[in-house]
Amino acid sequence: MKIAINKAHFPVTVLGPGRRIGIWLQGCRIACKGCVSQDTWANDASKQMTVAQLLSWCRQVAAAGFDGVTISGGEPFDQPAALSALLAALAHWRSEAKLDFDVLCYSGYPLATLQKKHAKILNQLDALIPEPFIETQPLTQAWRGSANQPLVLMSDRGRARMQAYVDAPIDAQDKRIQTMIDGERIWYVGIPARGDMQALDALCTERGMAFEKVSWRQ
Repeated sequence: MKIAINKAHFPVTVLGPGRRIGIWLQGCRIACKGCVSQDTWANDASKQMTVAQLLSWCRQVAAAGFDGVTISGGEPFDQPAALSALLAALAHWRSEAKLDFDVLCYSGYPLATLQKKHAKILNQLDALIPEPFIETQPLTQAWRGSANQPLVLMSDRGRARMQAYVDAPIDAQDKRIQTMIDGERIWYVGIPARGDMQALDALCTERGMAFEKVSWRQ
């Protein structure tokens, strides 16, 4: 099974509890206004890899210990068969290796739509953050981009790990953004406040540094 991946990173500490494997899928048909990850929108066959290759990478990076997996995008549910295969592979790894990591998934689709069209996939998750990003709504809660997005706990494991975060305010997080440098590229992981990326753009310009391409605008 092939799956289109924009990037993967470990450890991620700003999108769910603890040290996490972060996987961003490539391709999104929703294209929310104000999205800071517009580089993940296009369908790109060159981004494809097998689920087995991705799981092999997960096993390697997680050898030092981890708490969960966060799947984002892009839009994971625009690749339903591949997403289901990935979740099944993660569940098999968790059982085979006697691990207890949780799986949290983001989606820009409404919860009602996901329940109607992808109930079997939802049953493979421990937690879900659904609903489209709405730029005009405030950023108020941990791990979420706008106030309309709930944290939905899907399993006993999810409830045990994340119940305290269902209504947690944004300042309950120690930090909201991670920065990584990969060659000439800089990755920002997390959920910035309104205007943060534009302010970063302006500050860099003021100091004589310009980004050739950024993910928060086309």
